Amino acid sequence: MIDECLTVQLVAVATDYGYEAHHIAHLDMAGQKDWDIARHAQESDFVFVTNNAADFRALYATQELHPGLVILIPNVRADLQRRLFTGALEQLAECGEPVNQVLEVDLDGEEVIYSLYDLAGPSA
Repeated sequence: MIDECLTVQLVAVATDYGYEAHHIAHLDMAGQKDWDIARHAQESDFVFVTNNAADFRALYATQELHPGLVILIPNVRADLQRRLFTGALEQLAECGEPVNQVLEVDLDGEEVIYSLYDLAGPSA
């Protein structure tokens, strides 16, 4: 599930990699509260993709079990979002399902940097 802060073009990227993907705008959820979006992603068993790192890290840190979170750190134009997301999908293909994990994708100059770490509530 892709957040409204990211281009709808990421749906096609995910589909090309064999994933079911939905953009918030196509789910009629644009403008909804972050916790409602996080709950919907969890209940639907969707990894959530966002650029809103601080808010969603905090929300996911309270969940004992979640399907995963992908954060595209830099706020960049659509073509670069597609490049970063493609890299994220390739990383996830290597490491498997990101249950209770966060994959952050960032840029260091022209180099794409990936960081995968555990994030779940205290009982997890």
